[in-house]
Amino acid sequence: MDFKASSASKMKIGLFGIGLDTYWPQFSGLKERLEGYVKTVEEKLIQIHPLIINAGLVDSPDKAFETGKKFRTEDVDLIFLYVTTYALSSTVIPVVQRAKVPVIVLNLAPGSAIDYPTFNAMKDRTKMTEEWLALCSACPVPEVANVFKRTGIQFHQVTGMLHDDPECWNEITEWVEAAKVKHIMAYNRMGCMGHNYSGMLDIYTDMTQHYASFGGHIELLKVEELAELRKNVREQEIKDRLKVFQDRFDIQEDCSPEDLEKAARTSVALDKLIQNHKLGSMAYYYKGSRNPENEEAVASIILGNSLLTANSIPVAGEYEFKNVQNMKIMDSFGAGGFTYGILCHGF
Repeated sequence: MDFKASSASKMKIGLFGIGLDTYWPQFSGLKERLEGYVKTVEEKLIQIHPLIINAGLVDSPDKAFETGKKFRTEDVDLIFLYVTTYALSSTVIPVVQRAKVPVIVLNLAPGSAIDYPTFNAMKDRTKMTEEWLALCSACPVPEVANVFKRTGIQFHQVTGMLHDDPECWNEITEWVEAAKVKHIMAYNRMGCMGHNYSGMLDIYTDMTQHYASFGGHIELLKVEELAELRKNVREQEIKDRLKVFQDRFDIQEDCSPEDLEKAARTSVALDKLIQNHKLGSMAYYYKGSRNPENEEAVASIILGNSLLTANSIPVAGEYEFKNVQNMKIMDSFGAGGFTYGILCHGF
């Protein structure tokens, strides 16, 4: 059983630095130095998440339009704007307007402080200006922030140092983790099997609002499908699943072999249901009568639910799909997902 979600591995992060193309003929080596800063950021980000779309330095409106199109084409989930030196805000807006994803402004100083004695001792004014431009990364941040605010672009800012600043890079890591969760939820397929628990009013919710908030897909399922899948489970599959139960659970002596076999049959069928609909989470509840196949399927579902939850396919009882959304979020953060309902109610 390998149900680990693959969508998270496809999440892409956009990265670009900013500059001004009129500087390059005036200051030899400046562009290469700034590109080195952006490369350093890329290398650090790769250690957090492997898929980085590095657009390099955006130093003109034409390059800004190209980069915005590139990020949109690559379907990036998050953009890191590394403020490398002074640049016109007009070279920033087209990038983020077209991409329409969260923007994190990286206000990262190349060092802890400017070496002013050495700087002030420089005799060549051109070299002095070049050095200043290589160190003044914070200079355009107010301009960029002002323009973002006035144009309605939401952004966040991380301030710190490019090197030797674990607190700063921990904050950047948290933004990447948040983007990963958003990505997983946007592509998650949630199954809802059965019907609402009668009278539990806090559970009732508008599925369309879940689409609006998270994206993804909600598949409405019937218990009959699970019951039908149980009929086709082979005896060897049941034996193999019983071995998994023995390995994964602390089975009490008063648990009958008959009940365990029913649970194993249901667990195998449940895995097939998940695979058939490509589900990343599921909520269920069933209150039926005079349909023993359905009742047995749901009454024996809990061990299968627990295995799925342990394999990043959280399952919640009582048709609690608000709860299972929370479980999926927690699991996406690597914190695990668990609900009281899957242990307490069979059907």
